[in-house]
Amino acid sequence: MAVHKRPAAFEGVDGHAYSADILTDTTGDRSAPWGAYLMFVKWGFGEPEVQGHLETGFLLTGASEAVVRHQLGGMALGTVKATLDGLIRGQTP
Repeated sequence: MAVHKRPAAFEGVDGHAYSADILTDTTGDRSAPWGAYLMFVKWGFGEPEVQGHLETGFLLTGASEAVVRHQLGGMALGTVKATLDGLIRGQTP
């Protein structure tokens, strides 16, 4: 995912456009103090207006922010898209 040097963009199974980015945060776990996760920004139809967002839990944890960001950056775009679609399907109307 990180190979493109910009947020990836996808059409979700709900027909909306989403951009994806890698975010990091502290985990509170001394053995793996940093975690990385994906955030998907949902865009509206027509005017480019943010309609909401979806995010995963930590997908990776590790010793440093740089390491977990780099590792998650190696995720294949097909896997990122499947993750997005899974999050969309998991929503309740």
